[in-house]
Amino acid sequence: MTEAADRAFTIAIDGPAAAGKGTISKAVAAHFGFAHLDTGLLYRAVGAKMLLGMEPGKAAKHLTTEDLGSADLRTPEVAQAASRVAVIPEVRAALLDFQRSFSRRAGGAVLDGRDIGTVICPKAEAKLFVTARAEVRARRRYDELVAKGDALSYEQVLADVHERDARDRDRAEAPLKPAPDAVTIDTSDLEIDAAVRTAISAIESRLS
Repeated sequence: MTEAADRAFTIAIDGPAAAGKGTISKAVAAHFGFAHLDTGLLYRAVGAKMLLGMEPGKAAKHLTTEDLGSADLRTPEVAQAASRVAVIPEVRAALLDFQRSFSRRAGGAVLDGRDIGTVICPKAEAKLFVTARAEVRARRRYDELVAKGDALSYEQVLADVHERDARDRDRAEAPLKPAPDAVTIDTSDLEIDAAVRTAISAIESRLS
């Protein structure tokens, strides 16, 4: 626990797919004793419901915490669906209040996503932008998928990474970009332990 344990302290961690922000966010939350929210799961859950035929706006408005626990949310198809629904203003608006309420909970909160530091929590006490080269991120995702038995080529995964990056970066509503006051961490050539230490050091400077 830290001296922030009895008050609201928001850590916003953004970045593209497979950059390592999820792993870093969980480690940071565990280190400081803060609650953690992977906001990408919200969009994945909406995307999964869309694939089942539900209208995205309706799915977002009726999302429950139980919807976030399915293992099916980690498939490539759901990841692409999440990226598609994330550009829909109605979906983003429906999920906004949930994320902001979580971010100001007593005891501290870590949120990771695409627009936490720029849109969801622009006044977050600490902001990180975790990134890596597209080829590195594609290799990481490819290795994960192969380990699960998915039959995708590296070239397919790299194309998906480029497509998703472009959609996230170029969307009119809350595009993926670092907040002006975010600390950027490039994990391309970093071991995960080093990346976590860098993140913790950056956050501790804000806590003090």
